[in-house]
Amino acid sequence: MQKDFKDIVSHAKEYGFVFPSSDIYDGLQAVYDYGQNGVELKNNLKQAWWKAMTQLQDNIVGIDSAIFMHPTIWKASGHVESFNDPMVDNKDSKKRYRADTLIEDRATEMENAGNKAGADSLLSEMNQLLEASDLKGVHELIVRENIKCPVSGTCNWTEVRQFNLMFSTQVGSVSDESSTLYLRPETAQGIFVNFLNVQKTGRMKIPFGIAQIGKAFRNEIVARQFIFRMREFEQMEMQFFVRPGTELQWYESWKNIRLRFHQALGLQAEDLRWHEHEKLAHYANAAVDIEYRFPFGFKEMEGIHSRTDFDLKSHQEFSKKKQQYFDNDLDANGKPFGNYIPFVVETSVGADRLFLAILCNAYTSETVQDGEQTKERTYLNLHPALSPFKIAVCPIVKKDGLGELGQKIYRELKTSFMATYDEKDSIGKRYTRQDLIGTPYCLAVDYQSLEDGTVTIRHRNSMQQDRMTLEEVKAMLQTNTSISVLLNQMQA
Repeated sequence: MQKDFKDIVSHAKEYGFVFPSSDIYDGLQAVYDYGQNGVELKNNLKQAWWKAMTQLQDNIVGIDSAIFMHPTIWKASGHVESFNDPMVDNKDSKKRYRADTLIEDRATEMENAGNKAGADSLLSEMNQLLEASDLKGVHELIVRENIKCPVSGTCNWTEVRQFNLMFSTQVGSVSDESSTLYLRPETAQGIFVNFLNVQKTGRMKIPFGIAQIGKAFRNEIVARQFIFRMREFEQMEMQFFVRPGTELQWYESWKNIRLRFHQALGLQAEDLRWHEHEKLAHYANAAVDIEYRFPFGFKEMEGIHSRTDFDLKSHQEFSKKKQQYFDNDLDANGKPFGNYIPFVVETSVGADRLFLAILCNAYTSETVQDGEQTKERTYLNLHPALSPFKIAVCPIVKKDGLGELGQKIYRELKTSFMATYDEKDSIGKRYTRQDLIGTPYCLAVDYQSLEDGTVTIRHRNSMQQDRMTLEEVKAMLQTNTSISVLLNQMQA
């Protein structure tokens, strides 16, 4: 069923998942806050990623590097010189756009109209122009394709120019050029500059990886599509250090591992696809995106890149400190591989984009039969391990000791599982409330519960109800709602 993105955005705010930041001051463009249910879902996604990267791997460890870093790091990485997006303004609406996004949107229109060959040709031409830094050619392409401003409806465009995406700030009491720092635009560089620290203190042997979850900041020209493109966002990145010459084998391996991860979370295979990069970043010799079919089209969710030895070599050059590893393993001639700068395979997924993909995938609106009537039903079909709450305890009524028993059961469950207690309104309304935030199970306490200790479990998706003992409920939750059980599907 086609999902309306506006409905999903509205649902996210109404049910405590995502709020516009500074909402009482009419918000701040492209900045969002996670509400009480959203932060639980996002934390569950981050925990799943962290376990998949560290706990389930023999040779990957995690760090948490600082947001502020020495400004020379961003010169070494190439961000000061080349971290730019092509920008264009419409003279009539005074609105600013990313030139490549305008062309990509036109290509999507062509593909949706059945002209995939034309769409591919358009994107290929754009990539060649960007690769050659031919901004005049990009402008001519926009004009030739008669791409209009969504606001003014005109093609009255300025020239295309580059716009650096990094936020700068000042450190110390005196503001001058020497005190300029940047808010990091990615978390990867914090890993690279700690390569030797981790390798030596952890006695790590190539191949090994370093994982990190953290905030990054980009001064996006046009931030849009809700939390898909924000100025403050969170990344989950892993840099895998390998022997030169083996990087493309590891690149293929990590492609498959990462795709299985997303499928384990519940994303359907038909909603995921590969997008090979024609235009490679200055540091890469291979790159691919895992794209998800959002309601607004297939868009990048995760990138897997073979970064060669660019980063460590560049940091060695700028810092004047060797970034080499001595490899004791023997080559085909029986000699140690010796000193070398490792190559790197990167996996980088946006926590916010993954959150949005999971939310879009889970949002379900269907027609159900209720006696002789049909009605619309909306719920979030989240994997139980990802749901903000695993179970809601709902006494049928508050009187006759049912409320007290419900509270007792709730306190017993909440020590091991994220549980919530709800005794307000009819039981049907309470079930609906839990459906809307994705709670997989509701536990109803009724008069039979007072007699034999059993409870009724109502299942979110099927609305089926089963009679169970409390021990059976705990066993069910243990089996179905743990992150480890979810990740076992990835290992299978």
